[in-house]
Amino acid sequence: MNEDAERLLASREPRVAELARSLSALILTVYPEAVVTVDGGDIGFGSGTGYTGLVFVVTPHSRHVNLGIAGGATLPDPAALMTGSGKVHRHVKIRQADDLARPELRELMVAALARRR
Repeated sequence: MNEDAERLLASREPRVAELARSLSALILTVYPEAVVTVDGGDIGFGSGTGYTGLVFVVTPHSRHVNLGIAGGATLPDPAALMTGSGKVHRHVKIRQADDLARPELRELMVAALARRR
């Protein structure tokens, strides 16, 4: 990640900050060339600093972390991990470290990235 992301996470509850760090590390294993940006309370991962190239967003909340997936509404999600009702974007709630180990999560992330390349 970067200093801006670390500053954001330093202001969060330690358990949630650690979940966000672990999720961010997972994103970077799938998308190592991602440009990491911070906008408000969100950590973005994309092809550049603007919204156009955004693929993933990590948003720490008080008890969980959301993984936002740009264009997620059109991705297959047989495990029904994504929630949200937007016409374009969806998110996955990460409540515990075990959620990050689900192979379906990684498959979803790989599919989101493959569509953007």
